Amino acid sequence: MFILSKFGYRRFSRRYRKLKVSYFNPKYVVMKKNLVIIFWALYMLFFAIPFPMILYYSINSEFDVTTLKDKDPYWALGFVLLSILLWLTLLLGYFKKWIVQVFITKNNLEKIKRNGLRREAEIISSKKTSKPNSRFDDYELKLSFKNLANTEITYQTSITDTKPLEKRFEKGKRITLLLDRDMKNPPYFVISLASATLYKKGFILRILGWVLFTSLVLFYYFFSYKTENHGMGWRFMSIGHPLIIIPVVLLFYRVLIRFIFKKLTGLNHDADALKFKGVKTQAKVTHVGETGTYINEHPVMRFKLEFMDTKNRLHQNTLKKTIGFLDLDMTKKQFVDIFYDPENPKDIALASDLNHI
Repeated sequence: MFILSKFGYRRFSRRYRKLKVSYFNPKYVVMKKNLVIIFWALYMLFFAIPFPMILYYSINSEFDVTTLKDKDPYWALGFVLLSILLWLTLLLGYFKKWIVQVFITKNNLEKIKRNGLRREAEIISSKKTSKPNSRFDDYELKLSFKNLANTEITYQTSITDTKPLEKRFEKGKRITLLLDRDMKNPPYFVISLASATLYKKGFILRILGWVLFTSLVLFYYFFSYKTENHGMGWRFMSIGHPLIIIPVVLLFYRVLIRFIFKKLTGLNHDADALKFKGVKTQAKVTHVGETGTYINEHPVMRFKLEFMDTKNRLHQNTLKKTIGFLDLDMTKKQFVDIFYDPENPKDIALASDLNHI
C-alpha cells in the first residue's frame, strides 16, 4: 500500500493542482489537438505517397528489363487507363472541393439572403479570435435560436466584423439570422448583416495548390515513362505501380475518414441539416447492447429507441454511438433527447451529439 505523510500529501496535492491547471488550459488543449492532427496527416501522407514509391523502386531495382517484351501490351494499356481514371476521380474531387465549392457556397448564401426564413438569435458567448492589430475583428459565436421546426437550438459559428466600433457581436446581444428553407447544401444559414465576398488571396492559393498537385501527377507520368519504358512503351505498367497505388490509397483515406467520423460521433454528413430542420423530443431507450466494435478502446453501442412524433405516431429506430468513459451513465438512462427529421422520422441523432456542432 502506498502511504503519504501529511507533509508529503500536501506537497503532492500542490503539484497535482498545478499539473491539473496546466493540462486543462484551453490553449494547451487546442495546440495539442492541432499537433496531433498534423502528425496523423503527415503519417497518412507518408504511407500514401513516398512509401509506395520507396517500396516499388526498391523491389524493381534488380528487375530484368528483357522480360518486358513478353508482357501483353493491352494489359499494360489497361493499367494505364485505370490509373488515369483513378487520378481523374481524385483530382476532380479536389477541384470541386477546393474551387467549385467556393462558388456553390457563395451562390447558396446569396439565395438565402433573398429567400431565407428570418430568426432572432441571442449571442450566448462571444470570443474574439483576431490578432490585436487586425483591420477587422473575428469572433467565434455561440448562438441560440429556433430552427425551421421551431425547436430551440444552439449553434457555433465564426464571423468577421467589418464594423468593429459598433460592437454588434458581444455576449447578450441579439442578431437576425436567415435560414435556408431547403437545407440541401451548406451553409444552412447566414447572418442578415453579413455579405458574401470572395477572399481572393485564399482562392488563388487554392487554385495554385490544385494546379501544382495536377502538374506533379503529370510530371510523374512523364518521369515514369522516361525512366522505365526501355524502348518498349507502357509494358512496365503493372497493378503495383505507384501511379495506381497512390490514388487508390488517397481515395481510401477519403472514405476512411468519413467512416471514422460517423463511427466516432454517430452522425452522418447530414447532421447539420438535421439540426436545423429537426424536431427535438424525448425517446425511450428500450435496449442498449454492444456491437462488438471498438474505436480507440471505446465500445460502439447500439441504442434501440422509440418515440412519438408531432402527429402522435410511434416510431422505433436504432443508432450507434461510441461510448467514452465520460458517457458511461448514458447506457443506464431510460430516456434520451433526440432530433428527428419530420419528413423522414427514421433519420435521428442524439441531441447531445448535435449540440457539439
